Amino acid sequence: MHELSIATAIIERAGDMARADGTDAVSAVTVRVGELAGVVPDALGFAFEVARDGTALAGARLQVEQVPAQAWCGPCAEEFAVGMPPFFWCPRCDRPSTELRSGRELEITAIEPAAP
Repeated sequence: MHELSIATAIIERAGDMARADGTDAVSAVTVRVGELAGVVPDALGFAFEVARDGTALAGARLQVEQVPAQAWCGPCAEEFAVGMPPFFWCPRCDRPSTELRSGRELEITAIEPAAP
């Protein structure tokens, strides 16, 4: 389960971000996870709960924003959902797309400091 290593990295990075903002504790971390990022949000949440013990994020909750995979078809200027399993064929002009616009994200977008 690689979600445990991802959760550990999120905790470390969020702790670094909190310290840079002058706080020691975090109450929430928000992450964006793309549909094609290879991360199972429920498994990430479970791993986060396990990995946060004994850290500055011990009481923090993880908020996951799921990002759907979207591709772009240049010939007909159509943006379309790729889905799972991914299908990169334009539904409008029936051509393959080579441009993925979203869906591979895995990033921290916000941290919420704990109340003093």
